[in-house]
Amino acid sequence: MPRVRSYNSPMREEKARETHEAILCALFELMDSASAEDEISMEAIAQKAGVQRRTVFRHFATKDDLLAAFWPWLNARIGASTMPRIPKDVVDGPRLAFPRFDMHEAAIRSSLHSRTGREMRMGTVASRRANFRRALAPAISSLQPAEAEKVEALAHLLFSASAWEILKDYGGLTGVQAGETASWALEVILSAVTPGHSPAEATNQRDKP
Repeated sequence: MPRVRSYNSPMREEKARETHEAILCALFELMDSASAEDEISMEAIAQKAGVQRRTVFRHFATKDDLLAAFWPWLNARIGASTMPRIPKDVVDGPRLAFPRFDMHEAAIRSSLHSRTGREMRMGTVASRRANFRRALAPAISSLQPAEAEKVEALAHLLFSASAWEILKDYGGLTGVQAGETASWALEVILSAVTPGHSPAEATNQRDKP
């Protein structure tokens, strides 16, 4: 009996990766549109990706799964890491990320204000808090829990798309300026809570030649 030829597994895997990427790109393009919908449906994503709706569900069992995969994919695409490992990563985060947010302004604003974007971001809150807590631990280990919590909360705020938007819209800053401002504020805060430093000393330190 002749042997039945099996499918070329590497080719199938490559096709699956291409489809996976096409689905994520479709969601990005829909969010990056000037007329982005408040809630982006799976049907719209499938149509934009050029695949059947059932194909989307083969790659992402639920919309929550798709949104959970999208945020890290988007950050990787624009080169903005939201997974700091050490205090310096937290401080440098806005300086590096905010100019890149300017390059994809519609998508970032959609992630803040559309229903789809809010669902996406809220799904990452728990892991984001855990990452920030681990990264900041060396800098805030001497603080009381309540004080450490305040520093963590401020770090979350300053290293966020929300801070980028507020500094641009209310402060009249560019993404570059907003990033420098937020990073400077984080430097001051972390210097102030480091043993042997005061807020005044942390501020004055930047003015020294």
